[in-house]
Amino acid sequence: MKFKRSAPSSAAAATQLRNANSHPFGSVKHYVPLFGGEANLYRSMREALPILDAAICKLVRLCGGFRVRCGRSEAALNDFLRTVPCGRGQFGINSFLSAYLDSLLTYGQAIGEMVVSNNQLSAVCWGDVTQLQIQEGDSPLDYTICAYDEGGQLKALPFQHLLLLTTLNPEPANPYGVSLLRSMPFLTDVLLKIYNTIGINFERAGNVRYSIVCKPTGDALERGNASERAETIAREWASAMQDGKSGVVRDFVAVGDVSIRVIGADGQILDSEVPVRQILEQLIAKTGLPPFMLGLSWSSTERMSQQQADVLTSELWALRRAVEPALERISTLWLRLHGDSSVPKIVWDDITLQDLVEEAQAALYRAQASQLRNANGV
Repeated sequence: MKFKRSAPSSAAAATQLRNANSHPFGSVKHYVPLFGGEANLYRSMREALPILDAAICKLVRLCGGFRVRCGRSEAALNDFLRTVPCGRGQFGINSFLSAYLDSLLTYGQAIGEMVVSNNQLSAVCWGDVTQLQIQEGDSPLDYTICAYDEGGQLKALPFQHLLLLTTLNPEPANPYGVSLLRSMPFLTDVLLKIYNTIGINFERAGNVRYSIVCKPTGDALERGNASERAETIAREWASAMQDGKSGVVRDFVAVGDVSIRVIGADGQILDSEVPVRQILEQLIAKTGLPPFMLGLSWSSTERMSQQQADVLTSELWALRRAVEPALERISTLWLRLHGDSSVPKIVWDDITLQDLVEEAQAALYRAQASQLRNANGV
């Protein structure tokens, strides 16, 4: 009885020892929109792309500092804000504000706590928003901040009036804010694939593979010894390459028609400048920062135009307005605990984005005008 032999499969065999050469930030690669729990994703994005981390840090620094006006207790309150403990070895309300803004931009929400001890406001600390949940109340104005206890049960925190919560551009569907990085995961994944491919190409270029082809002549004896000649050539070539790693120059001598070439030397590496720039333009546009602030020289000048300065100023004022209620609550609690019923007012530092050369020239012109007025007795 004859059995019909099955046709050989044309599918390529999958190897078990080689990886997919993908970039290491898996949460970015497998991101699916419209699902919760994006905190790990946003952290991975900041870790993967330094330009995103730099953009958030610059926005935090550009927001600047502030002082409080409140009447008779103004000096004492500002001195307290300058020295208040904030946890993690940090002191001063500016340290709290920096961490608060960093969380607000990264996760779309920021949490803080006012610590009261012996009827005194003793510290202002920031918290980890990824460990908390927000529960809405019966009224749209009511919400409760909850955390998981040791048993894994979600319970409301006991002193809600001492907690600070700020959300960035909250949506009607939920009380959570919107991260600055929300629309960036897809483009970030594409950019990481490009960078990962560039790294693999340069790794292969630095670790060159060679193809050695020995072409035997028509002699029957030489064709019969082709296998032995190939083994000898391979052994001598490996020995020559090993000596080259030790700094020893060694010639490779072979008999017959032997050709040596670099594997992949004829392959063309794709130009990554255009796609990388297109993706970076989209990412930077979301931050609102001019490209040169992030070290990118895309234009012939590195000076900020008046229009760019106005747009960036409006972005910074929007961030200031978002965190101002939390700062007012801190100041109000300190005043009430000290028996002061005045209403605090947050006064922000001026945002200075003008060219330093122009400012210096303007100061020179003012000094010259003042000198001329004094000389003329005006």
